Parts: sequence; C-alpha cells; structure tokens
Amino acid sequence: MFMKETLQLIKKLVKIPSPSGNTEKVISFVESYLKDFQVKMKRNHKGGLIVTIPGKNDSQHRMLTAHVDTLGAIVKDIKSNGRLMIDLIGGFNYNSIEGEYCQIETSNGQVYTGTILMHQTSVHVYKEAGKLERNQKNMEVRIDERVHNAQDVRELGIEVGDFISFDPRVEITTSGFIKSRHLDDKASVALLLDLIKKISLESIELPYTTHFLISNNEEIGYGGNSNIPIETIEYLAVDMGAIGDGQATDEYTVSICAKDSSGPYHYGLRKKLVELAKKHNIENKVDIYPYYGSDASAAIRSGHDLVHGLIGPGIDASHAFERTHTTSLEHTAKLLYCYVLSEMNI
Repeated sequence: MFMKETLQLIKKLVKIPSPSGNTEKVISFVESYLKDFQVKMKRNHKGGLIVTIPGKNDSQHRMLTAHVDTLGAIVKDIKSNGRLMIDLIGGFNYNSIEGEYCQIETSNGQVYTGTILMHQTSVHVYKEAGKLERNQKNMEVRIDERVHNAQDVRELGIEVGDFISFDPRVEITTSGFIKSRHLDDKASVALLLDLIKKISLESIELPYTTHFLISNNEEIGYGGNSNIPIETIEYLAVDMGAIGDGQATDEYTVSICAKDSSGPYHYGLRKKLVELAKKHNIENKVDIYPYYGSDASAAIRSGHDLVHGLIGPGIDASHAFERTHTTSLEHTAKLLYCYVLSEMNI
C-alpha cells in the first residue's frame, strides 16, 4: 500500500512542469501536500521549501534535500518560419529531446503545446536528415497553433524567455517499473514527503532536529548551497544513482555515492550508511558517478562546514528516458528512515 501511494505521488509530481527557474507550481503542490501534517514550513528567497521537524537534540541538526526542479528549455528566438529556437536548461544533450512533446508557458500564464524536432526532419525532403548534428541551430519547436511567421507567434503571446517543459510520459508497469522523465529528482522528493508524513502521523521523535530542503535550482548547480542552519552537522542529498557501463548502481537497490565530479563524499557518513543498510537488510550498491554533482556538493563548495553524503534510487537513462523499479524506491525509503533515527558519528 505504501509503495502504491508513493508511485501515485511521483506520478503527480512529474506531471507538474517545473524546469529550473519556473518551479512555483510544484513548490505550491508540495506545500499543499504537507499542510495537514503539522510541520513547520517556510520558503527561502530562491523559492525552495524548508521543512523543520524538532528533535530531541536541538543543538545538533541534520538536513536532507531533494530537488523538484527539472531539465527544460527556454525560448531563445522566434524564427521566421514560426518555430522556436531553444536554449537548454540543465545538463543534457539535444538528441535526448528529439521528437518530444512539450509545453510553452508565456509570461501571462498561457500554455501552448508543441513538439521538439530537427528542422530537417522529413526524410522525403532532406536526404542527410539522419546525419545532421542535433544542436541549437538545427532543432526547433513546432507549435501546435496556426502560425506562419514570427509575428503570428508573438500574437499568441510567446516571447523570448518563455519556459519550455517536456512531457514526462509517465507510466507504471505491472512488472513494478516506473518510467518517466524527471524521476531525477521527483522520485526522491516523493520519498522525503512520505518520510515527513510518516514521522508526523506516527508521532516519531527524531534524535536530532531535522530539516528537509525541497530545493528548486539543483539542475543549474546551486539549489542546496544556502539556508543551512549553523547547527547542521550532517547534510544528506537524496538524488538519483547513475546507471551505465562500469557502474555498480542498478534499478533494484539504493545507491550510496562514494564520489562524484566534486570529489569524495564524507567517508565516515558513507560507511555509516553502508552499515545501516547491512544491519537492516537494505540492499545497496556503493558507486562513483563520474559526471555528476548534487546539492550536497554545492553546499560544500559554498563553504559550509558539513559532513555530506548522497544516496538515491538507481535511475536508468538519466537526463533522458528515465526508469526505476519499486524495489529501488523501497530500499531507499528504508535507508532514509533508518538514517533519520540513527545517532550521529561525531
């Protein structure tokens, strides 16, 4: 029952457009979800949400973070053919969004649909269509409106700077998979929301005052680098585990990161997470993510004196057509629960 509800929560989250820079709707959804659980909430000036649950020890704090912002795009130019040139938001390749349905949101809130295509898509017209580079010059948004030129587009209210979000195409399979864009990192957001709900409804006393940051700028590098109370000692980012050749991470266990592009995570905290997993029969994989950064690494880079760590469910095809299995979500949820009830190694 727990995982069924979690999957439905993930489904709701990924369907809310929230490219970095335009996350008001999804943060409001999170606030609404948490309002019945009697937890202290506040927004930071960046638009993220901080939830605080008092603990037995209020002089030493923990912070956990997951991010609701996603990859996306922004209108770079309105082309003479009535199509849109785009600029990417976040770290991904143009080929990963070719053929994707999208939404364009104007500054006054009007939403239009479209498709991201190569300008030279038709093989009946462009002989070299398959060989051409997928880049900003060649790719464009075909708007689902009757437009013939830039003026027609502007009359719809679309302008440079309008946000573009991608259709998540979320699906839950009978075999236990959930596949969707934006599982990075809305799967982990759902796990933190479930954890907050459990702590509240079961009146669980945490050993330390614990903050949960739902950040909204992680994909552009600085979602979790501020608003960290001075009392915070341990800072755990809950993000995705990256899957690929040479990686230990899979779709069925919780991934515990030893190192990413920012360098090693705190060795003591990493060992503690592995020990908790072993003690509680939580299936896990320790891994290194070579081209990756998290809100925890952003916090360290910004000068905070913290013990930092990173865990998350294993996500296949990250920053593209993502997928994970319910067992990975379950093991991540169990490790999070055991972690917030554990003693600090200080």
